[in-house]
Amino acid sequence: MSISKQNILQALETITVSGEGRNMVASGAVQNVVTFADEVIVDLKLSTPALHIKKRAEADIIKTIHEKVDTTAKVKVNIKVEAPAKPQNPNLIKGKPIPGIQNIIAVASGKGGVGKSTVTSNLAVTLSKMGFKVGILDADIYGPSIPIMFDVAMEKPLSVNVGGKSKMKPIENYGIKILSIGFFTQPDQAVIWRGPMAAKALNQLIFDAAWDQLDFMLIDLPPGTGDIHLSIMQSLPITGAVVVSTPQTVALSDARKGVAMFRQENIDVPVLGIIENMAYFTPAELPENKYYIFGKEGAKHLAGDLDVPFLGEVPLVQSIREAGDVGRPAALQTATQTEEAFETITRNVVEETVRRNENLPPTEAIKITTMAGCSAVKK
Repeated sequence: MSISKQNILQALETITVSGEGRNMVASGAVQNVVTFADEVIVDLKLSTPALHIKKRAEADIIKTIHEKVDTTAKVKVNIKVEAPAKPQNPNLIKGKPIPGIQNIIAVASGKGGVGKSTVTSNLAVTLSKMGFKVGILDADIYGPSIPIMFDVAMEKPLSVNVGGKSKMKPIENYGIKILSIGFFTQPDQAVIWRGPMAAKALNQLIFDAAWDQLDFMLIDLPPGTGDIHLSIMQSLPITGAVVVSTPQTVALSDARKGVAMFRQENIDVPVLGIIENMAYFTPAELPENKYYIFGKEGAKHLAGDLDVPFLGEVPLVQSIREAGDVGRPAALQTATQTEEAFETITRNVVEETVRRNENLPPTEAIKITTMAGCSAVKK
């Protein structure tokens, strides 16, 4: 059989794009066919960007032309993806930015106990020392620890009038504005709430607060990848996410899932990088020695594997724990190994935030569409 456009089209009428009922020609997927000698070029338009569907369509076209037209044909398939516009649903909830807040950074970890709240606290005070206006939203509803780390556990937010509306005034210490569910519960009180109630409480902390002007709001997320995370990303357009992990294999496995959550197509929050906490231990009496108690450079290697920036490492230092327990973040100390480590990490976070804002469009909050998932709000 000679290679002609008509022969090619007849062959392509015998196959379909995965998930579609009609053949490629009748459905309009085949946009054009060009033949020249033993060369065949097929222009294909698909409505989904899924890689496996594109590969399957290309393989089916090449196989069919070789079987039904010419086994020696040199086939090239050009695939263009044009997703159909989604109808607007007025019942979906779209999050909105908070006036005056420039960058919202989510600090996450797939696993508990890796020092995420400690890193958040020290990032905040280091940003403040650099001259930025900073706030922290403690979104760990079931285990709020930020009030303890800033020595404000017994404080209660006051009500202030802003534009004729009553708003919560964040508690402030060391130049950081803080709101946490911990301010509204007793120290020995367990928060036993289902997801919707926790989400409602978070929305009040976010939108019923007088945050004023902030260069950075850091959101201390709970461990895992669950309902609270979706509620936050539904409520706010997150600028980017920072993932904290120890070098330990168990922690890295969960950190990988944390990165995957933010990268999910229907969430699509840029991951600014990974921070390695408890990277190594150096005894005070042996300052040249490093002991890799939880493993060596595990988070650094994970960042390379996932192609995300490695923001830096925090050593396992007793004073960091002690400082957090007494409510004065260790990064406030001067001329110490801890201060230097957090300054390096914080500079990298700022640089990645600037790079993200220059190269990517603003993030929009996601919309929860069903009980099982969510879809991105596109401009």
